[in-house]
Amino acid sequence: MNKADLISYLSEKVGITKKQAEDMVEAFVEVVTNTLKGGGEVTIAGFGSFMAKTRKGRTGVNPQNTSQKIEIPSVTVPKFKAGKGLKDALKRIQMPVATPPTPPAV
Repeated sequence: MNKADLISYLSEKVGITKKQAEDMVEAFVEVVTNTLKGGGEVTIAGFGSFMAKTRKGRTGVNPQNTSQKIEIPSVTVPKFKAGKGLKDALKRIQMPVATPPTPPAV
């Protein structure tokens, strides 16, 4: 599902116009982005938490010249941790189990 699909689904599900649904999605993205930029965390009970984590700097290998070492600086990255409700919902999805073929009758 992409952003346009989400907007269409929300407009039908909630009974609002696509423009209103688009504004809701944009507002959600803006709130999460600004909160993470400010060092905060966004938690939606039963769904999960959005947070920003700092990944430490390290020494890496130059992919164009593997004998050369390069310094990779520390960087802040977004992180999502799934909540119990989301995890439980995904656990209930049963993957089809392949059944072994039956041997021919002799």
